Amino acid sequence: MSTNRSHDSEIDHILKHNQLSVTDSRKKILELFLQANGALAHGDIEKKTGEKFDRVTVYRTLQAFMEKGIIHTIPTADNAVLYALCKDDCTEGHHHDNHVHFVCNHCGNTICLEEVVVPEVKLPKGFQPAEVQMIVSGICSECH
Repeated sequence: MSTNRSHDSEIDHILKHNQLSVTDSRKKILELFLQANGALAHGDIEKKTGEKFDRVTVYRTLQAFMEKGIIHTIPTADNAVLYALCKDDCTEGHHHDNHVHFVCNHCGNTICLEEVVVPEVKLPKGFQPAEVQMIVSGICSECH
């Protein structure tokens, strides 16, 4: 029971800290991220929220979380998008998620490796980077 209370207070804190009203959909979706051991796909979020929230509500909630710096996106090899919680220093419009994302070839989980920083990429003269993403695939510690 204490775990639920601490999750509830953490959820309320995150929403209030980001000036988002506390709604059932926001609370439920944020709870999924806090419980997840890795990134979540839009379809996974829809399935786990059940019939309670429609596709548009889930989409709008994810958009609001991204705009506020609560979650970030991770591209996949098949051009899909995954979502993961941001680190504490992300704020509205300023994502600082320059860490490596790891995809397990066995279980399929995508995990943010916060402690592994994306190396600086030296681009040719005249090129301006907007964003750098690094994805490493292999076998995660759970499957190893």
